[in-house]
Amino acid sequence: MAVKAVLFDLDGTLLPMDQDIFVKAYFKGLSTALTSRGYDPKELVGAVWQGTEAMIHNDGSDTNEQVFWKSFCSTYGEKAKEDIPHFDRFYQQEFDRVQSVCGNHPMAKKTVSYLKEKGILTVLATNPIFPSVATEKRMRWAGLSPEDFCLYTTYENCRYSKPNLNYYRDILDKLQLSPEECVMVGNDVADDMVVTELGMRVFLLTDCLINHENRDISNYPSGSWDELFVYLTSHIKQD
Repeated sequence: MAVKAVLFDLDGTLLPMDQDIFVKAYFKGLSTALTSRGYDPKELVGAVWQGTEAMIHNDGSDTNEQVFWKSFCSTYGEKAKEDIPHFDRFYQQEFDRVQSVCGNHPMAKKTVSYLKEKGILTVLATNPIFPSVATEKRMRWAGLSPEDFCLYTTYENCRYSKPNLNYYRDILDKLQLSPEECVMVGNDVADDMVVTELGMRVFLLTDCLINHENRDISNYPSGSWDELFVYLTSHIKQD
């Protein structure tokens, strides 16, 4: 079946990074920015992790944004919502400092541009645990922009997270496409390759491979950016 859309993960895929280093830098920046609001850094990090876990296990009854703040307020009380503008200000004004721990690969922009020129839909299928402002920042670090994608997932517009298959089903519903018409490109075996269960084709980008459970990856098309580009061009031509 012809490829009509390619879904790209962001962190570790379009945007090269060591996830552990990124998370450390992110939390350091966020904690520093919110110290003036009376947040203890260690407690704040714990509350954000708790909210992240809540989003990952979201059953679809609320948006991820609603689920996160409900969890966050379970620690700090409803008054914590008064600080949402301060969180937003961090992402708008200080989050860019975290870019220094991330890489940049020219093939990301080249590949996305090539697909768009061929009439293929491009989707930023990043785990929707960040607000849109943080997602847009990170895509720009990768040399891309919101205009490069017909859809990008954020905690505002999603009710599920990876590796929940309903996250991917929602994307397919929005695109009005079948799994067989799409390819998922990602670096996380658990979060991204799970779409094979729906019948979607995949490519595992190994530059920043995440395989916490040491799963067998021999059955997945995989490799570097150059190998990904060859894979995509060959599939588009043959389909």
